[in-house]
This record gives sequence, C-alpha cells and structure tokens, in this order.
Amino acid sequence: MADDKTLQTHGGRSSRVKVKEYIASDGVFGLVLLALMVLSFWLGTYIPEDIFESFINPFEYSATACICFFGCWVMVRHHEGILIRKSWAAVLFIWGLIDVTLLILRFGFQITAVGATPANPLYNATVTIGNILAWLLFIYPTQTLRPGWLTWRRAVLLVAPIALLGVVDYYVDANLLVVIMLYPMIIFLMLCRHVRSYRQWCEDNFSSIEHIDVQGVVRYLTILALLGLAFYFICFWYIPNRMFTQQWMLLLILAYGTEQILFRQDPWAQLLPEDSIESAGSENCPPQLNESASACQPAEESTTAAYRRTLEQWMESAKPYLNPDFQLVDLRAVLPLNRTYLSRFIRDEYGCTFYQFVNTRRIDEAKRLMQEHPTMTIEQVATRSGFSSRSVFSRIFTKETGCSPREWSAQFDSEKRTV
Repeated sequence: MADDKTLQTHGGRSSRVKVKEYIASDGVFGLVLLALMVLSFWLGTYIPEDIFESFINPFEYSATACICFFGCWVMVRHHEGILIRKSWAAVLFIWGLIDVTLLILRFGFQITAVGATPANPLYNATVTIGNILAWLLFIYPTQTLRPGWLTWRRAVLLVAPIALLGVVDYYVDANLLVVIMLYPMIIFLMLCRHVRSYRQWCEDNFSSIEHIDVQGVVRYLTILALLGLAFYFICFWYIPNRMFTQQWMLLLILAYGTEQILFRQDPWAQLLPEDSIESAGSENCPPQLNESASACQPAEESTTAAYRRTLEQWMESAKPYLNPDFQLVDLRAVLPLNRTYLSRFIRDEYGCTFYQFVNTRRIDEAKRLMQEHPTMTIEQVATRSGFSSRSVFSRIFTKETGCSPREWSAQFDSEKRTV
C-alpha cells in the first residue's frame, strides 16, 4: 500500500506532467493545422477560378453534404438514448440541408448565400449569418463539457443576441461588426474555461479515462477556432477560391466531431443514476467533508479516520482496482457516502484524484507481479494489475516511475543479482 506522501507526490507530479504533455501535444496539433490552413489559402489563390467554380467547389459542398447525411444516419441508428448523439444528428442534418441549399442556389441559380461578391461582399451580413450557423458547431463541446445544461430555450437565448445585433446593424446606421465578431469568441472562451474542470471531473470519477479524455474536445475546439479565423479572413479579404480552405476545414470538423461522439464513452451517462443519490438526505454528508453543509449534524472526530481505515482494508483485501472499469461510485460498497462526498473524501485524505489514487495501487501491484513473476509478459502484468491495455499501462507506469516497465524490471533484476 502506498503511503500518503507517495500518493500526494505522485498525484502532483502526474498532474503537472499531464498538463505539459497535453499542452505540447495539442500545441503541435494546432500549429500543424494552422500551417495547413495558411498553405491552403496560398494555394487557393493559384487555383483557376473556372476550375474552382466548376469542379472543386461543388465537390466540396457535395462531400460535406454526404458526410452530414451519412453521419446523421449513423447517429440515429446508434444513438442508444445518449443526448449528445441525438443533438449531433440534428446538427448534421441541418448542416446537410444548408449545404444542399447553398449548392442549388450557387450552381443552379448563380446566387450566393448573402449575395457576396468581390465588389459587394456584405461583410457584416456575412459575419452575422456565419456566426449564427457556427452556433451549431458549439453544441458538441457544450453538451460534452456541460451535459444537460443546453436546452432549446438556452440555445435560442444564446443565438438571439447575434441575430438581434445583425438586424440592428442592417437597419440602423451603426457599425456593430466588432461586437458581432466578439460575441461567439466570448462563448468560445467560456467553453475553454470548462475544459479543465471537465478533465478534473473525469479523474475524480473514473480510474480509466483513455476513452473519455478531454484531448478530443480540446482538438475539436482548436479546429473550431481556426475555422472561425478562416471564415473571418474570407469575409474581409474575399476571393472565391479561398472558399476552398473554409470548406475542407468545415468537412474536417464535422467528420472529427462525428468520430469523437460515436466512439468515445459518455462518462456523464454512466453516472446518471447516481445523481439522484446526491439529492438524498443529509445523513450521507459528514461535515468534515463539507464545512458549508450546515444541514449536517455534528459527527465524531474519528468518523473520517474510520472511513479511511475501512477503505484501505477493503482495497487491500478485495483489490477492486484490479477491475479496469472500477469507478468512484463503487466505493459506496463500503462507504455510506454519495458521489460528491466520495470524491471530496479522496481529495482531502489522499491529496489526489480518484484516478491517481487507483492507478498508484495498480502500479504497486504491477511492481509486485514483475518482482515475483519475472517471466510474466508486460501484457500479462498490465491485465492482472487492472489496466485496460498494455499501452495505457506503459504510459502511466512511465509517468509515475520515470522509466518503462521493461526498464524497471531489468533494473530490479540487476539489483537483485548484485545483492
């Protein structure tokens, strides 16, 4: 059993390493995508306009519409009652209809969506309509980071200011373009602010988060930010061929969002039944875990110590962490606490998240297996110590110990022979 200092040290170091790794990984992803966007803009100026209008542009519109309708069909067939999949199916269907409409108007009647031409770009109207449509792309990160918060009423209230600003700007002699542009940026920054709390929530409730990691949402937001940048650039420096960039980036974000929603686990749905437990009576909320909970009755000072002793005895005897699907709510088998207080109990007593609390024990188990069974393969060690896969085991083990499982095992064998 790892002691408190080891848990706290590992937890703090692990969190710092994770932050640096994700910043580096997502930073490279963003820079590569930005470079591709700039290169695409540059190449777009060299595409002959007749080829672009006759072949490239209709192909991009058609491809986007096909991706939307196919993705919508897949989401409807596999929604499994998950709200975010239903919402994204609606987004894809609406966007597919928009693309088909634009395709018919542009190539059937020679009419653009807002009458934009190099001589008459209608910048303000273009930005307003684009921002209203962009709200559809905010639905995926909003539903992921704050599930259940986005209702039809709130969606309308969020879109209404942009529409109102656009109408006022059109009929009143006032240039509100800067305000219209800033509004979606504010919503975007608010979503970015929730990313950290989402990852924290995942670590507080799950011992395996590789399928529900926040990195997918971060990369989606990165694509969304660059797509918005490309859109604004086209609005102010309109060249028809540059629509090539906007269209392939739109195709990318729709396909990426569909892949993420379809294949990632929905952690909120897994814990939905437990939400009702949190509204139960105050008998489950010890005051030392929530000083502001005045409804709780005073408890003995030893209550927390008793909970801790019970938990550690259970972890030592039953070893529930050997189950890759072990969750925070499984602790209720021995502790009479709801999910919120279980999470706070782990943080207050061990100075780490549930994710770190469990994986520290899994690593200790892996070390024991490698010491007692030197012929066991890394994959066997990973499986028997509770990790969902060898790659996950190797990554977490390396983060915590500073060396790979194979290197650690070789080092242990060397020290054993020396002794």
